[in-house]
Amino acid sequence: MQATDPFHSGPSLLAEGGVPRLKERLAEMRPEIGREEWKRIQELVADPERDHESIRDSVSTRLMEVFKGARARQEECRGAFGLLYELNGQHLLTQVAARLRRYSSKADPRDVLQEVFFNVYRYPHRFNSAREDAFRVWSAMIVRNTVLKHLRSLSRGGRNELNFEDVPEQSSGENDSPVAGAIETESRDECARVFVTYLQLYLQFYSMLSERERRALHLVEVDEQSYRQASEELGIKLENLKMVIFRARRKILRSLDAVQSRMEAWSPAEVGGQRLDAMAPTAMHRIERAQRASRASRQPSMEAGA
Repeated sequence: MQATDPFHSGPSLLAEGGVPRLKERLAEMRPEIGREEWKRIQELVADPERDHESIRDSVSTRLMEVFKGARARQEECRGAFGLLYELNGQHLLTQVAARLRRYSSKADPRDVLQEVFFNVYRYPHRFNSAREDAFRVWSAMIVRNTVLKHLRSLSRGGRNELNFEDVPEQSSGENDSPVAGAIETESRDECARVFVTYLQLYLQFYSMLSERERRALHLVEVDEQSYRQASEELGIKLENLKMVIFRARRKILRSLDAVQSRMEAWSPAEVGGQRLDAMAPTAMHRIERAQRASRASRQPSMEAGA
């Protein structure tokens, strides 16, 4: 059984060999797929109204269902998974590369693609074949989650396996409605507003750090220098740099916690029912006044000590 390799070859199985090549591969797998499912897939492939993309999506959905059933029975189903790899490797590689470019990542998309297929292999029970294009939709969500997981893991050097909760649970489509779509869009927009608010808070508290603390954080977190490189550039010992960064991060975290605690303590009557992005500036001003007062109270004792 010869398989094409999307990690190293250009065209996918359908683009390179067309429908005849796909039929050959399916014929090799007939015993593994089973008679009824094999006939169903053959009908999809033989449909003259379908283009290559439609054939790929519909056949992939059926192959994934076959693989899911085999795994549930604790049986091997290498042929179905291998053909999924051949049919979808190239276009999933394109998706991975596009997402990495979007985040300006220099990671090798082939490495991330291997993790995508690992997660497909690991979580077949999360797959729902109610839609004909179910595998295309599900695999696209896995690509997105795996890329994000990969980017988060770069600094930790960990493997990019998705947690069980990160693998998308597919909707059957029965409960989809314009109202549900509107709610999802509104929730996503609200999430974005809250994220921007917290980012503004972070920048505000970052600006309140000392020059050395800001420079140390910038070298390590933005320029991605190692602690040793940053300590040499700042002219301080490695141990001292680690303490500077630890204290700077702790200051920012405590300030953010203080804002959050204050917001949670306020009742709607106190804040007039305002949202987080409306309350944040007030909270920041309160914290700044408290910090100025704290510094002022320490100043006389410092002068006395001098």
